[in-house]
Amino acid sequence: MKQVWNIGYKVLAVGLVLYSITYGLLVKMPLMNALWGQSVRGILYHVPMWFAEIVLMTISVVFSIRVLRALDPDRKVRIDPLPLDIKAREAALVGILFNALGLATGIVWQRVTWGDSLSSDDFAAWWAWDPIQVCALVGMLIYLAYFLLRSSFSEPEQRARIGAVYNVFAFALLIPLFFVIPAMLDGLHPTSNGSEAGGGSFVAKGQVDNTVRMVLYPGMLGFILMGVWLWEVRYRLSLVRQRFEDWAADRTYTMENA
Repeated sequence: MKQVWNIGYKVLAVGLVLYSITYGLLVKMPLMNALWGQSVRGILYHVPMWFAEIVLMTISVVFSIRVLRALDPDRKVRIDPLPLDIKAREAALVGILFNALGLATGIVWQRVTWGDSLSSDDFAAWWAWDPIQVCALVGMLIYLAYFLLRSSFSEPEQRARIGAVYNVFAFALLIPLFFVIPAMLDGLHPTSNGSEAGGGSFVAKGQVDNTVRMVLYPGMLGFILMGVWLWEVRYRLSLVRQRFEDWAADRTYTMENA
């Protein structure tokens, strides 16, 4: 059953992503004032990146919590925290990738909506310092600091413990950065308080046509599953690399003490 699931979700991920890309580019999109005309097509690829990131960061913090539980000195059953730490690390890394893709697609979307009247040489045409743009950038920097912090420790269990604690606080900061602060401040983004969409979820408020939903929702699921797939691949590669390094270290130690 597990093997069927492993194959099935990957096939579904590929199918949904291909559907989202091809049908999203070919279908005739409705004109919606709140989303600035045909630039509505941008949400088909921009929004799923953020949902995929949130799912990956959630996976990361769950495994970080499991790391802290495994390192609990009062725990009766000993669990190796290092594989759990690798899973948390790789999920955060894939999450940062989707964060970067979300920012990139958002910059392209901005260029044809908010910065259409500006010259390409004008920085404001690509980056308007909108609250949600700034919050997304801050969120990425917070998680980049997570990897910088991890690199400061050489002892594996200490690195796992410190990284897990930081990861819990980093994830807690994503909630206000992504959902609270942008909705409270005036901005150009459809989810901002002062936008034409009225703040909050413009999809849930009926600002988005069913034609968009037919592409957007499958695309969200597809990119989320693709992110989970990438996370699993990176985790397996990291395990192989760690086992090889352990084998090489043991071999070196044996040769030096022979």
